[in-house]
Amino acid sequence: MTRSALVVRGGWDGHMPVETTDFFVPFLEEHGFSVVIEDSPDVYGDAERMAGVDLIVQVVTMSTISTEALAGLIAAVRAGTGLVGWHGGIADSYRDSADYLQLIGGQFAHHAAIAPPEQLSGEQADNYQEYTTEITELGRSHPVTAGVDDFTLTTEQYWVLSDAYNEVLATTTQAKRDFDAWDRPVTFPAVWTRHWGEGRIVVSTAGHRLEIVQDPSVRRIIEQGMLWAARGAAQDQHDAARNEEGGAR
Repeated sequence: MTRSALVVRGGWDGHMPVETTDFFVPFLEEHGFSVVIEDSPDVYGDAERMAGVDLIVQVVTMSTISTEALAGLIAAVRAGTGLVGWHGGIADSYRDSADYLQLIGGQFAHHAAIAPPEQLSGEQADNYQEYTTEITELGRSHPVTAGVDDFTLTTEQYWVLSDAYNEVLATTTQAKRDFDAWDRPVTFPAVWTRHWGEGRIVVSTAGHRLEIVQDPSVRRIIEQGMLWAARGAAQDQHDAARNEEGGAR
């Protein structure tokens, strides 16, 4: 059975929305999805069209969304459309929309620079530091992160603001350096899922550029996340447990 995947991309070009989404299109097609690509979130406002979408892959950074489009996105997810994205393409898409932030469950706040301000060059690499993503106990048995061990990247390490409704599959800890304002290490979610109505949401904070989504661990998380989130995916043990408990843990 063919399912429908809608790729919505745009916003800041530094996150390579075209290149990173193009990288995953063959995977979706190989797994039975027909893929349509849009360069604006305005498509979310077309209720008839969205009713036939089984999966949204969104990579739109530092942009805006209309009231109608946001309402359409939320309605589609609540009705069972899966939503997957990475880095600022999902966690820093529409900063001025509280309803979007509630839907996603996390917002980018900061990525620590590698040195004090007076030593920085002004390039993206100022924020590229080596850090480890640690799979949580839940993540070790969850379909999205199955088969993924703790892994290390050299890229932006996202400091995110989040809430307790997320099911956190991986975390990362920002160290305290001598020049930092914070006074102790801080741990944040790095990969999480979120149930919204009948829909499933997957967020990976790793994915700054093409070479990062090509990392074997990041790629596996995103690919498994798309299959898990899409409408029509089989219920897993975690969903069964949630249903037995009458809702989110």
